[in-house]
Amino acid sequence: MIYFIGGPPRCGKTTFAKTMSKKCGIPWISTDMLQVVSGEYMSEQEWNKSHPYSLLRRKLKTNDAFYNKLTPQKIVSVLRRQARQTFRAIDMAAICEINDGNSYIIEGYHIEPSLAFKLTKKYGQKNIKAIFLVKYNAEKFAVDVHKSTTPNDWLIVGTKKKETFLKVGRMVSLYSGWLKKEAGKYGYKVLSMDDNFKKRLDAAKQYLCL
Repeated sequence: MIYFIGGPPRCGKTTFAKTMSKKCGIPWISTDMLQVVSGEYMSEQEWNKSHPYSLLRRKLKTNDAFYNKLTPQKIVSVLRRQARQTFRAIDMAAICEINDGNSYIIEGYHIEPSLAFKLTKKYGQKNIKAIFLVKYNAEKFAVDVHKSTTPNDWLIVGTKKKETFLKVGRMVSLYSGWLKKEAGKYGYKVLSMDDNFKKRLDAAKQYLCL
């Protein structure tokens, strides 16, 4: 069984994947890693074209500059464009584990409802399950960021201005709204992680039957 955990950045996907991996003894991988691996087989020109989010982040360097220059709508757009470039790598990782009879957890914003649905049709419901974690409250997001215990947290380390955290929260909220509509088309579960984080993780676990 392949367990897909999708959702915007910083909504608890990695925390959930790590927790379930330890409790259930199921390996997990982030789609960020699959993106990096697939990118190694591209020319610099191809990479620049297919990774607009990473390219802009590299050029603008800090979170403050990035979120000051781009609107939430633009950031969601480039994130989604970049996500689509990793679909094939996610597909390959999934089918390799399915063919070997292994269970695997794959998490990341690159997993969109349409992709999960496509792979479910391709490999069957007995092999694919998916859930999406989101956050809608931008103000709470900006406050909760500082509770992070992640070493070298990319958002905290690369941000100096307080207002940037709120801008990130607004992007995540916008992305979450889009994701909820998309997931609804395919009947996937969407969990808001704004409050009762631990209880929400338990609900996600029960939904996936982990």
